Formats: sequence, structure tokens, C-alpha cells
Amino acid sequence: MFRSFLVMSDAYLALEDGRVVEARGRVPGRTRGELVFTTAYTGYEESLTDPSYEEQVLTFSYPLIGNYGVRAERFESDRVHPRAAVAREFTEEVVEWLADEGVPAVDHLDTRDLVTSIREEGAMKVGIAVGEDVTPEDAKEELAQCKGMSEHVDIGAQVTTTELTTFEGDGDTTVALVDCGAKGSIVDSLVDRGATVHVLPYDADAEDVTALEPDVLFISNGPGDPENYTATRELVEEFAGEVPLAGICLGQQIVASALGGTTEKMAFGHRGVNQPVRDLQSGKVVMTTQNHGYTVADPGDQLDVTQVNVNDDTAEGLASEELSVITRQYHPEAHPGPHDSLGFFDDVLAMAGTEGNEHKPRAVASD
Repeated sequence: MFRSFLVMSDAYLALEDGRVVEARGRVPGRTRGELVFTTAYTGYEESLTDPSYEEQVLTFSYPLIGNYGVRAERFESDRVHPRAAVAREFTEEVVEWLADEGVPAVDHLDTRDLVTSIREEGAMKVGIAVGEDVTPEDAKEELAQCKGMSEHVDIGAQVTTTELTTFEGDGDTTVALVDCGAKGSIVDSLVDRGATVHVLPYDADAEDVTALEPDVLFISNGPGDPENYTATRELVEEFAGEVPLAGICLGQQIVASALGGTTEKMAFGHRGVNQPVRDLQSGKVVMTTQNHGYTVADPGDQLDVTQVNVNDDTAEGLASEELSVITRQYHPEAHPGPHDSLGFFDDVLAMAGTEGNEHKPRAVASD
């Protein structure tokens, strides 16, 4: 049963746990999504343009968002991806940006309480209504229409490129990057190391990849449940052992699922810039940026766990020397940082010299 506390307000958040939270409306609109939070205190431009936040409502735990402005060169994609943004306080510059993007925004609420609720109860559905005449019932109506993340079966289509795009490097390595919602910094990190990167749609098939004769097949980050990326998983199955494979975030989950592992949804996920990760071989701990709500539960028999999260022991790195596979659950390319793990891209490109490019897709039986 909903518990509403009615005072004058122009923004309401109807939570799955039954509460209706009042706030100050900054950008009007009505929307719904999965309510999540990030603990990052910088990088709000990068977070808001990260495709992995598609179909989610992003809550910032840091109290003031926008204190160093908005610059397009820091964006990770060409638009804002969360369906709404929530903070203790947004600056006017951020509000203007979100208004231009048509993304509802609210502030002047207790984000500490909101974050605590998500940590204790898990990421939850939320309906949001912002505007001069909105009521709690408007927010509840949005909540009633909200889907769970795993129900967004075609979410990849919302964030992928629509056509093959090439970014030229000055070296000899060719990377086929399957775009499940790739951050621009991933492409930049590869090109900066000399690789030519061909970005393909998330539903590319084996013939599309083979035509590029790639030295590495790279599966990107992205939103939603990895089990919904059927075409991408089939690519991994097709090329495993033939072309070196790499993946970041969702990419790690898809690679694991394709090679016999299993994935699962986390309670509230990892989202922030200070997640500690331990390398099992060296014992070294690095600080990482993360944004994911699913994880690899069991890597299966073909992959080894090489890195784990210090806080909860979830798999942060997978590898197979036999299949030439290396993946990370976190974001080594993260901006504005930390940059402790940028060497991952050197390791990925080092695999390019260990495999030939003679792969041909297996014959597929006709109906």
C-alpha cells in the first residue's frame, strides 16, 4: 500500500517499496525505470551519457552535481541515457543540459535515504512525475507501467550503432568492436594504441565480422540482461578459439554466458569510481570505475577467474589462455578515472599477434 505525504510539491517519485517521495522538479516530464545510484563524485557528464544507464533512473549520492560545468568533449555518447536524473541539488547548467535533452530531473530530496533504501532493498522500479500540476497518482501510474530490466529484451537496439563505422589507427591491428552500448572512451583507448576499430551493430552476424578479418573481436559494455543479447552471444560461440576475444562489463557477461558460464542479477549492482579489485596472480589491488547490475555467477569450465571484487568476491576478470580470451567487468577506460587499469588495452592488443585471420563461419543449416 502506498504511503503518501502530501505537501506542496511539483515532483513525485513512486517507489516499488510503496513510498511516494516528494522533490523539487527541475525538468518537467513523466517517466519510469529502474532506480539505481552511483557513488561517483566526479564524472557526472560521463555517467549521464553512458549507454549502460538506458532504461534506468540515475540517483547521484554526491550532493552537488554540476559544480564544474558541462562540456561535450567529456560525453561518452551522443545523448543522455538515463530516463531521469535525481540529486540532492543540480546546478543550473546541468538542468539546462537535461532540459535540452528532454530528460526529467528532480532535486531537493534526501538522496541519502534513497540510496540506503536501494542498498537495503535492491534496485527497484520507480515512476516519476514532474510538473506544476502533477500529483502522486501520476507517479504511481508511471510505476504501474514500469518493466524490470530483464524484460527489456531488445534494449541493445536502443543503444547500438545502426551501421558499420570505422575509426582509423596508425598501427597494424584491426579490432571488430560489437556495439552493445559502447562508451566512446573504449574506442579512443584502442585507437590511441594504434588499432583500427570497426564498430558493428549489436546484432551483427558471423559474415559481418569475417569480412573485416579482425585480429581481435571485442564485445562492449551496454545495458540490461546479458541473456537478451542472443546474436552477440552467438558471435562469441562462433569465433571462440579462432579469433582472440575481449570484453568489458556486459561484454564479460556475454562472453562467459556463450562459453558455458552463467550470469545473475545483483541486488543493487556496482556503480561508482572507487570499487577495489584484486588481481589473483599478483595480489595487487586497483581502484576501478564500474556500472553494472548483472554479474558472472559461474564462469564455467573454459574460463578462469583472474580478478575479484574486494568487497563481495564477484568476478572482475576472466581469461582463457587456450582460447585467447581476456575480459573485465569494470571499465579500464573510465573517464575522468581512475586509470589504474588502462594496461588492459595493451593486453588485448598483445593477443592480436597470437592468432591468424583464417576463420570462416560454420555452415548454418537451412530451414
